[in-house]
Amino acid sequence: MRVGIVILPEHRWPEARERWLRAEELGFDHAWTHDHLSWRWLRDEPWFGCLPTLAAAAAVTSRIELGTLVATPEFRHPVPFAKEVMTIDDISGGRMVCGLGAGAGGHDGTVLTGRGRPAAERADRFAEFVHLTDLLLRRPVTDHSGRYYGAHGARMRPGCVRRPRVPLAVAAGGPRAMRLAAGYADIWITNGTPGRFDALPYREALPLLARQRTALDEACAEAGRDPGTLRRLLHTGATVGGVLDSPAAFEDATGLLADLGFTDLVVNWPRAHHPYAGDAAVLERIAAVLPGNSGRRTTC
Repeated sequence: MRVGIVILPEHRWPEARERWLRAEELGFDHAWTHDHLSWRWLRDEPWFGCLPTLAAAAAVTSRIELGTLVATPEFRHPVPFAKEVMTIDDISGGRMVCGLGAGAGGHDGTVLTGRGRPAAERADRFAEFVHLTDLLLRRPVTDHSGRYYGAHGARMRPGCVRRPRVPLAVAAGGPRAMRLAAGYADIWITNGTPGRFDALPYREALPLLARQRTALDEACAEAGRDPGTLRRLLHTGATVGGVLDSPAAFEDATGLLADLGFTDLVVNWPRAHHPYAGDAAVLERIAAVLPGNSGRRTTC
């Protein structure tokens, strides 16, 4: 089981830098941040850009993978986005992970146009966004004329450090997004019930996660893909809770999720207040039981 952590882009860099460095020191396998122009409960609080934050984190860390959890078509175009992903991949020496999701509407979906998009349109845009992002990250030159996006002689040189491109992580809960994950993703992302923000205890969430796992396997079979080639990541905190209650709870959760076939678990850096409220000291306590830290001592 690989274990990652979300660090919200809410602190000025001198403080944020210490968190990214500490995540690596504690032994987390990957670290992520949310990609929004502003975010839900923290809309009027400090909030910095996702991709510049990841570039800065790439420059000060050396081992940990770094990713977007998740970038969406709400306010991004695949051409400049892919260029920035390639750049962060280069700065990090090949540690970038490109996490993608359809978006949930809200401020990110209205800030540029003043209007929201229907769910069907968001799904259509997301499908084209994933397809074109995949092409751009794989090819030195891309041409594409689609319903929502164009790319005309889009150059991506020298390309990603990892070949054929950085890993794509696709968030999917419904059938159409599952098919996208089966067709394009290296990592499938779920956070449990889409749109739910009262965290269900992780043991109670297991039946839902098992059904989602089965749906993903069926989407892979439909696409002619071996489901074993797709990593499965659960982002806990907003909809699946209790994982950071104690080291014992963390070990219990990782064991149960591994039995379900999950390969990756992501927790959140605890905050003093909602969202992700908790005790930051718990990260120090669970460091000793992180799978990658087995057999070595972690300084806390």
